[in-house]
Amino acid sequence: MSAQLGMNEATLATIGPELDALAAEAMAEWKVPAVAMAVVQNGETVLLKAHGQRNAETGLPTTAETHFTICSITKTFTATGLAMLVDEGLLDWTKPVRDYIPEFRLHEAIATDRVTVRDLLSHHSGLPRHDWIWMPGDLSRTEMLAAMRHVEPSRDIRTSYQYSNLGYNAASIVAERITGLSWEEFTQTRIADPLNMPMTFAAENLEATEDAATPYIIHRDQRQATRHWPIRATAAGAINTSVTAIANWMTFLLADGKFRGEQLLSSALIREMHAPRVYAGAPESEFGPSHYGLGYVSTTYRGERIVGHSGGWLGWSTLMRLLPERNLGIAVFCNLGGAPVPAILINYVSDRLCGKEPVPWLNRLRDLRRKEVEREQADQPTVRKPNAPHGHDLSDYAGNYHHPAYGQITITRNGDELHWTWRTLSGALSHRHYETFDVPRLVYELNPDHLAISFMTDRDGNVSSLSAQLEPMTEDIVFARVASGECMDIAFREACVGRYRSGSITHEISLRANGQLTLKLDYQPLYKLSPYQGAVFSIVELEGFRVEFRPGPTKSADELVFHQPNGTFVVPRIDADDV
Repeated sequence: MSAQLGMNEATLATIGPELDALAAEAMAEWKVPAVAMAVVQNGETVLLKAHGQRNAETGLPTTAETHFTICSITKTFTATGLAMLVDEGLLDWTKPVRDYIPEFRLHEAIATDRVTVRDLLSHHSGLPRHDWIWMPGDLSRTEMLAAMRHVEPSRDIRTSYQYSNLGYNAASIVAERITGLSWEEFTQTRIADPLNMPMTFAAENLEATEDAATPYIIHRDQRQATRHWPIRATAAGAINTSVTAIANWMTFLLADGKFRGEQLLSSALIREMHAPRVYAGAPESEFGPSHYGLGYVSTTYRGERIVGHSGGWLGWSTLMRLLPERNLGIAVFCNLGGAPVPAILINYVSDRLCGKEPVPWLNRLRDLRRKEVEREQADQPTVRKPNAPHGHDLSDYAGNYHHPAYGQITITRNGDELHWTWRTLSGALSHRHYETFDVPRLVYELNPDHLAISFMTDRDGNVSSLSAQLEPMTEDIVFARVASGECMDIAFREACVGRYRSGSITHEISLRANGQLTLKLDYQPLYKLSPYQGAVFSIVELEGFRVEFRPGPTKSADELVFHQPNGTFVVPRIDADDV
């Protein structure tokens, strides 16, 4: 179904039938259930169109009021809200983030001290995406902020563009600290309400909205509805709204911060946000080099300057593009993930309204899509080493593994296979080769499909950690095995207390009130022991040194075994009255 809901521009009137036909053909090719479009020009909303069904199973029609998750177009709201605080003298976005969030930390001290709010907004902090910190959807805003200190950068600060949703989460906390409002309350009162933009900020809110689109995912040319997956990095991509509302947003931006006679933001700050700041990509096809400003991407299309942002998430594809010199803005939302339909329609409208022969984007991208579908059908198998069994009994891999930013992975044995649970995700693992196992592919769900998990052993042959490439721009993320076994039992620790002797050197094991064991050798400082695995403890002050307690016929440990880089040494217990 196609409904034309507003049109007062003669050029648009002439292309209306062609636009409808193009939309129908593109939607059929990519199996997109719903598309909604808004066009604003010269301060007026000149076109609102809705195509298809917001829910393909129930047949509910799409309207210009249908709400979609706009994904990363949200960043334009986050940056604009902070610009309003700059306008009021409450924020200097050239100052370090720590001036506003004292507990803000990055992996490197220099970056921690130097990263500014403007660096966050322009993706210039040196931090790559690390999206799997926020994507499972179980961390709070402050927990995601705390995680940033434990993840590695891949570049130095201000050396290259690296997209960071975590950076926008931190930027939203800046707004909260300055205003005393949650980011949602601030955005609602300062932007949504003055611009008459109905919006919500969570997947749960969208699901409860009466006129809301249902998200869909396509795999091997088969479309399936999916759930409303939450985006907890809210300020990076979680706004839900309609094209009718986004038309007001584009009108405000094209009018240099003015809406219905009221100047909500200075024109100077609008221009500063839109200005190219960080080089983001090389020229491609009809597009010139792209740069990221402050919440906005800027580039050229067929010689026309364009500013805007795209968005994508499980079940959603969105695009908003402004042509400031033409006083023209176009936005298209659809409810299928990874679909280029918004770009196809926006390119067509901008070509026609700029008086140019349209580029055949549909034909170009359709050919690429069909080749990709053929590749998906072929389903290239994972490369595996033949005759490469795992080196441990499956039970040896079972345990908890922890990373300070990415959280805990739990590995359990279930018969002849391993099972993983990581925060909100879980599934059976398949053995690839040697010490590497694969996460299953769950194509219609949020899941790191075919992620390789590799187990590592210490020099004594114990499974000590696992690694996974959760961030491709850095080294694999390493999860250390969480201590378990006798070393965690206070009764076992009590049984370890005593004196052990090797030659003339006495080793005294004591138990502190807090349950920690200590080791004191003659003529050496006091060492603290930390639980490792089984009956083994790490020596805190000596990296790579561990001690093991071996039981005897009584309840007490009979031997103290040193596992050192240069060998293994056994020290027997001595009686209390031994000299």
